[in-house]
Amino acid sequence: MSLIEEDDVRGGRGVFKDISAEDDDMQPTIIESLCMNCYENGSTRLLLTKIPFFKEVIISSFTCAHCNWSNTEIQSAGRIQDQGVTYTLRVRSKQDLNREVVKADSATTRIPELDFEIPAYTQKGSLSTIEGLIERAAAGLEQEQPTRKATVPEVAEKIDKFIEKLKKLKDVEQEFTLVIDDPSGNSFVENPFVPQKDEALSVTHYKRTPEQDAQLGLKADDGAEEDTEEKAGSDIDALRNEVLMFNTNCPECNAPASTNMKLVQIPHFKEVIIMATNCDSCGHRTNEVKSGGATEELGTKITLHVTDPSDMSRDLLKSETCHIMIPELEFELGMGAVAGKFTTLEGLLKDIKDLIVSKNPFTCGDSATPGRAEKIELFGKKIDQIMAGEMDVHVILDDPAGNSYLQNVYAPDPDPEMTVEKYERTFEQKEDLGLNDMQTENYQ
Repeated sequence: MSLIEEDDVRGGRGVFKDISAEDDDMQPTIIESLCMNCYENGSTRLLLTKIPFFKEVIISSFTCAHCNWSNTEIQSAGRIQDQGVTYTLRVRSKQDLNREVVKADSATTRIPELDFEIPAYTQKGSLSTIEGLIERAAAGLEQEQPTRKATVPEVAEKIDKFIEKLKKLKDVEQEFTLVIDDPSGNSFVENPFVPQKDEALSVTHYKRTPEQDAQLGLKADDGAEEDTEEKAGSDIDALRNEVLMFNTNCPECNAPASTNMKLVQIPHFKEVIIMATNCDSCGHRTNEVKSGGATEELGTKITLHVTDPSDMSRDLLKSETCHIMIPELEFELGMGAVAGKFTTLEGLLKDIKDLIVSKNPFTCGDSATPGRAEKIELFGKKIDQIMAGEMDVHVILDDPAGNSYLQNVYAPDPDPEMTVEKYERTFEQKEDLGLNDMQTENYQ
């Protein structure tokens, strides 16, 4: 961290500021830079700010007074998420083309029907729509067409035909699939039906491969990793008896912070690892729970009929692989959307409300529409009614890894309002958990 950043953090100001028309400090930095079109000097404006889901970003805008060439870019300056994410959207109508998309520069974009792919780091990060992504891809292919027609006319002709196919996608004469795969986890595709489930959009969070970690600059030295694993294995007994602390950075202001970690045995369940981070600079607090054991042989589906306000005090462990459903609200939250937590049912509902209502970027600013904002507000009121015991609902925790838990207040007797089902995982669930390609016996 530079001296300027340290002073800003200590003074509570922060380097990256929220966008505000009334803030006198929201002035871009102007620097002279070379125009890559005419090779004369132009000017670049840089603005360090915050926008939803991209968090801290650097917005740059270049203009050249000599040839009138201009260019704008968005670069993510925030933290890389704990998991990668893949968005798979089935585009069925022209309305789907208006969905807003945050595409980080580390994201790969694919359209399987055309066998078309935009590799990672070949485009800068952008905040656009599905239609905007298609137009940008077509414009990129057209850019070098005059040179190709002069040197390799056969290739240019094929590319012209492909560009026509790409542009026809905007008419949506046939359905097509758009896949955005971002190992950094900083990309996003809008769900216009939020808080309801979007049948056309599937979101999958996954653990990055060592190659992807290396691409993002996260991979540590192999020897260091081996030493860490050996040390972790020898210190497992110490973990059970004391709270370990290690240094990290705050996910909100990026100031130095500390994380506490402790192994805890949950009665009638299993051992888990609780991690808590507290930032002295901005006051941000967060906690997360990881399963301390192996993946269970069977998946677990827990269904609780909420009939009394006292149900809100039930202890609850939600692993990072758990799906949450409330059928009465037509609500479903996929795995990885909320980090693993050891909390109460009321705490989980507060996290859901915070995620859908408070942290939703499409309920404020230019992205907001009156109908969408009203739906989100109504959803928040219904969550409040559930927590107050004014609305009977069923809360379902579906964890294919079997690592989630909801307290049975009648234990060791059965709970009349709660059912626990064990089930065989499907192929798709095993694929999401990385179990299909896992080999534990007779491997080389």
